[in-house]
Amino acid sequence: MTGASVGTGPESGARSLVVGVGARRGAPGDVVFALIEAVLSGAGLDAADVLEVATVDARADEPGIVGAAARLGVPLRTHPAGALAAVRVPHPSGAVGAAVGTPSVAEAAALIDADELVVPKTRAPGGKATGGGMATCAVARRIPAVAGTFQVSGRKTSTSPVTSGSHPFTMAAMNPPTPPTRNIESAGPDLRHHGDAEVRGENLTDLAVNVRTHTPPEWLRERIAASLTSLASYPDGSSARAAVAGRHGLPVERVLLTAGAAEAFVLIARALPARCPVVVHPQFTEPEAALRAAGHAVGRVLLRAEDGFRLDPEAVPEEADLVVIGNPTNPTSVLHPAALLERLARPGRTLVVDEAFMDVVPGERGALCDRTDIPGLVVLRSLTKTWGLAGLRIGYVLAAPETVALLSEAQPLWPVSSPALAAAEACMEPRALVEAAEAADRITVDRAHLLAGLAEFSEVEVVDAARGPFVLVRLERAAEVRERLRLLGFAARRGDTFPGLGQQWLRLAVRDRGTTNRFLQALDQAVQALPARSGR
Repeated sequence: MTGASVGTGPESGARSLVVGVGARRGAPGDVVFALIEAVLSGAGLDAADVLEVATVDARADEPGIVGAAARLGVPLRTHPAGALAAVRVPHPSGAVGAAVGTPSVAEAAALIDADELVVPKTRAPGGKATGGGMATCAVARRIPAVAGTFQVSGRKTSTSPVTSGSHPFTMAAMNPPTPPTRNIESAGPDLRHHGDAEVRGENLTDLAVNVRTHTPPEWLRERIAASLTSLASYPDGSSARAAVAGRHGLPVERVLLTAGAAEAFVLIARALPARCPVVVHPQFTEPEAALRAAGHAVGRVLLRAEDGFRLDPEAVPEEADLVVIGNPTNPTSVLHPAALLERLARPGRTLVVDEAFMDVVPGERGALCDRTDIPGLVVLRSLTKTWGLAGLRIGYVLAAPETVALLSEAQPLWPVSSPALAAAEACMEPRALVEAAEAADRITVDRAHLLAGLAEFSEVEVVDAARGPFVLVRLERAAEVRERLRLLGFAARRGDTFPGLGQQWLRLAVRDRGTTNRFLQALDQAVQALPARSGR
């Protein structure tokens, strides 16, 4: 479906933004244009990157929309209401559906020939006298595809080259990958942004980083300190590797120690063959960043908030030969059933499951770390979160011996330091496993307390069934709330750097009841302090 095109404009070149506009009859051109300008500016987007303005056929002759496209110097593309009605959008409206035949105009028109919603539906401010509320605007990004990649339209996939705008978009569809020559940040969200940036150099209560507080414990610090007497010798990881293997009941040949899970993602990207790598989002962004840095064109499967960010294995294209997913997933806190993840495995495919937060799930329900019967399975674990070792960098990979050998060959000599090896060995001991299990139980209770407090806010929507040491929430004007929380002494993790999320999302780390109570009071102040928007 191509739609009708009205007007002329420059060649798209590097332009990638599609501006969807909905407007009532008679909406002033100045109001429509000012809304578009405000939305682009507020999101840090450049009007020079706009490829086209899009709307519904019924508004093809609306002077305000036609004039706004002309002032931007881009074509106006229109689409039948029935085609727009088939596009899944975050904010459908029954009133709009009754009026024009589709529950969304702005968001659906932006998304129908694009790949990623950048700015959700925004309404023109002001009262009726100034045209307030007469127009809505949304912005989506069209990510250029490259030859040899694939597209998803419904359940059917193809390995033929894709061109921009060749397929309808749904929020559960595969985004065409970004060419590997492009800068990572230019593909949309900043994949290199992590929670530590929210608190670095600031005296804030940290709800942005998922490391357990008051860690590492004294006994672990003592073990690490004792290892310093051996710093003159090159590290020997054999004892720590055997300890990890014993903890999971696996042969030592299936274990690879790494300088944190981040190194493991880099090794996978560099050492394992992949023609069609796919990352299931929203999730930790480092796997995609590592794949892109290694020269791969990366496909995305975006899970939908409307589905609770739960996985449908059928959404992953059959031809994907490397699939990455987190469990429980950061930032959604969703725990995918093991049986569901098993359906992603097949001969010829590498299935990478990031279990960095699995040890905070009581009983590690859903873990695949000890499975040897699943073809192509690679499980990643981290000691960072439970034991407070982010500065030490220690994690490990569990996989078939031949996969471990490939990854090991890509490592430099002595990749893990002696103190990190001492920590790994100590954290595999029985008393450490008991302490970790107790911590998981406490986090479960503390998370329930946080969720109960958030349920008191009508403005806050929480992703159901959180199982990690964090929760994902959606609220209007989340960026403003986050800044106000900072003024009140609390750091929350912004959600818009995760593909598939947007500026209305925040991730909150689970803390003890006292900290949570203080945070909930600050959140109430932050929400109440927001100035009311006129014309709503």
